Amino acid sequence: MDNSRNNRHIEFNNLSEAALQEALQRLKKEQVINRIWDHDHTVWSDNPAEISNRLGWLYSHKSIAENIESIHEFVEQIRVEGYTRALLLGMGGSSLAPEVFRQVFGVQPGYLDLDVLDSTAPGAILEKERAIVPHKTLFIVSTKSGGTVETLSLMKHFYNKTLLASGQEKAGHHFIAITDPGSSLEKSAGELRFRKTFLNNPDIGGRYSALSYFGLVPAALIGINLQRLLHNAATMAIAAYSSNSPLKESNPPAWLGTVLGILAQSGRDKITFISSPPIKPFGTWIEQLIAESTGKEGTGLVPVNGESLAAPEIYTNDRLFVYFRLAGDTTYDEKLNRLKTAGYPLVQLNLQNEYDLGGEFFRWMMATAITGWFLGVNPFDQPNVESAKTLTNKMIAVYQDKGKLPSLNPDLEVEGIKAYSGHKADSLQQLWRDFLKQAKPGENEGKGRSYIAIQAYLPPDPETDQALQGLRDKLQTSCRMAATVGYGPRFLHSTGQLHKGDAGNGLFIQLTAEAAEDLPIPDQPGSNSSTISFDTLKNAQVLGDRQALLNAGRKVISFHFNKDIKKAIARLSEALEKHH
Repeated sequence: MDNSRNNRHIEFNNLSEAALQEALQRLKKEQVINRIWDHDHTVWSDNPAEISNRLGWLYSHKSIAENIESIHEFVEQIRVEGYTRALLLGMGGSSLAPEVFRQVFGVQPGYLDLDVLDSTAPGAILEKERAIVPHKTLFIVSTKSGGTVETLSLMKHFYNKTLLASGQEKAGHHFIAITDPGSSLEKSAGELRFRKTFLNNPDIGGRYSALSYFGLVPAALIGINLQRLLHNAATMAIAAYSSNSPLKESNPPAWLGTVLGILAQSGRDKITFISSPPIKPFGTWIEQLIAESTGKEGTGLVPVNGESLAAPEIYTNDRLFVYFRLAGDTTYDEKLNRLKTAGYPLVQLNLQNEYDLGGEFFRWMMATAITGWFLGVNPFDQPNVESAKTLTNKMIAVYQDKGKLPSLNPDLEVEGIKAYSGHKADSLQQLWRDFLKQAKPGENEGKGRSYIAIQAYLPPDPETDQALQGLRDKLQTSCRMAATVGYGPRFLHSTGQLHKGDAGNGLFIQLTAEAAEDLPIPDQPGSNSSTISFDTLKNAQVLGDRQALLNAGRKVISFHFNKDIKKAIARLSEALEKHH
């Protein structure tokens, strides 16, 4: 893989090639690349906490290679025993890389059809449950900490279902765990007699774990050639190590990290990812990496993934476009050339095939670490994630004490929609007008310009995807602002850090709906007792994150729907169109 061909000259507006070279030379002068490889925490902070024990990803492609044979042996045993499906239960860094592998590579003949469940919406859980055959399904319980509430709740639910179908002796045989040594999940997996527990290197953070057990065990189950994937990762790592030079020809990750860093400093803090259709899912992995690594201490890059590519006049000077172009694909060439001609920065990364993603995983992890240096933040911690968890726990405590969650008074009720904005209104149009006028227009090359985040605590399905994309498109074009969409609670483990930790430029739109069905969360695996349901947990997370956003000074509007979700979203889109 010739990495030098993957970068393109970039020059635009007030940032010239000379400015880029100056930043690259600064990187070289301060020996940032050498220091990163030496595990020097002072690259980012004088405090080694959550840095010194988070740099295992630098060599994960090498260390995991020593375990490839044992992974293959495990997969072969699973296949011999007749398993045909795998369901991964995980959130954020534990689920996103496996989801990318499944959606990009598909399933090789004779291997397991992998699905990922990272939602606590009862409808989403029931959809996965109805699609599996218990005695032919392997459940992958994946969490670094071993204590992720959503993951453990899903594990208890599916363990009980498997217990009923297979009996006490065989139930645990349908489960494996991927976790850190010493976690509570390791202990539970032993007690429940899980088939196997993969203990990951604890010095690898969740969002940097794609090339570890967390990503590669699921990848092997669908038949991906791990050696080929890791070879491409090693090639990129060698380019980032052997030269220790920031020049783009010899160190593609350092060049990219520098570009991201200096553009963010100049106000271009919205990165729009455009990918050739077969590798489009890769953007969801990068979204978490960028948002959770840079969005803190009043700064951060806003990853914009899955956006409909618009005409140049829709965009403003807070944008950078990154184009992942698969060899032979011309889907977006013409539109992106128009944007480049109009003066927008474009970084094009060329991939020969899907296995080049092995290199891209490493490129983006290293580039993000370097971007963190430019922004002056620790790219390995997530200080604001805990605030939403703490407030969620408070909501659950209220529920357990009073038998119901705290309630809010709607500012408007119309056509099956309840709206909560803190301001009374006579119509949805007025609500939109009052909410959107809080946007910051931006100044100084786009710095401070607002973005919109749609937070959909809804069961994901293709129809809802389409409806949300329609609402997003209208917001993007009518407001000329970057607009993102995330399903809850999964986004709490990806972009949630950015939402509460950046400069406060987000406008947040929460969408919730009545659950058609609900499911109890077992108090313990194998127990029939339950003190909380999945829908209650989800609603507690909605309230907790809403309060965390408000506490951080963010602008939030919430819409609650009756059971006709698609109709309600269409009504919001219509009201937005009339407002403009």
